Amino acid sequence: MDAKALGKVAVLLGGRSAEREVSLMSGTGVLAALKSKGVDAHAFDPAERDLGELKREGFNRVFIALHGRFGEDGTVQGALEIMGIPYTGPGVMASSVAMDKLMTKRIWIAEGLSTPAWRQVHSAAETRAAFEALGSPMIVKPVREGSTIGLTKVMTADQCEAAYALASGQDPMVMCEQFIAGDEVTIPVLGTGAQARALPVIRIVAPDGNYDYQHKYFTDDTKYLVPCGLPEGEEAAIQALVLQAFRALDCRGWARADVMIDAKTRQPYLLEINTSPGMTSHSLVPMSARATGLSYEDLCLQVLASAALDNAPHQA
Repeated sequence: MDAKALGKVAVLLGGRSAEREVSLMSGTGVLAALKSKGVDAHAFDPAERDLGELKREGFNRVFIALHGRFGEDGTVQGALEIMGIPYTGPGVMASSVAMDKLMTKRIWIAEGLSTPAWRQVHSAAETRAAFEALGSPMIVKPVREGSTIGLTKVMTADQCEAAYALASGQDPMVMCEQFIAGDEVTIPVLGTGAQARALPVIRIVAPDGNYDYQHKYFTDDTKYLVPCGLPEGEEAAIQALVLQAFRALDCRGWARADVMIDAKTRQPYLLEINTSPGMTSHSLVPMSARATGLSYEDLCLQVLASAALDNAPHQA
């Protein structure tokens, strides 16, 4: 792959979401990796600069290392479409839908894909009613936020009010979700359409099963198992499910899906799909890619080479 042929590249990092700190770490890693491969790459923080500068300064393509709102939700993708600058990851609609956990679930259900039962709630009282319907434990979380920000695992009805307050403080749209007890796994996908492939499954073993923001990014207490240790047929079935989920949302380029496996039935349940996955030292896409022999630097280069536009033919 000719790095020079990729042109002048902006790595979007930071941004204005609640995940700014993680995005800065991801973007810094990606920037260093691309530069090490000879790419003419530059850091670009949309919280500090006008996106219009990308066009004025002659950038040829963009690596999106933003996480959360104003970066992973279709807004930046739409701006780049208008400017005609190819970008990494899914397009406008796929990014927007995937950021909205309710819309994602509705599409997956329509496609016959398994996902935990849920309720959208608008108050603490509705959260308590959802708890009665979904049972204990129950997850309460913002609909349009990531990295477990604003998420609570509710064990008793008395916790519903605080859980709703925490989630609604991040997003006026709040959902309650059935908790699936069992193995927690994540699966990256690289590619587009028929060429998309699921990378090895990573099994996540967090302290006390608490895979929260701190354990995701800032401690070494969480164990990540690759190979995942699941039966071969089970891993292949989960990879196939994730590819269906990826294509159902019309994703392209890359993404990472989170799945829970019911300990009793071994049924996998789709939780959500991340369309701008983390690329920090603790991140999971590089970890899974490494298990196939793909280095962090080559992964960044491959993702960058897949940059495309919705209104132009997908690049190979």
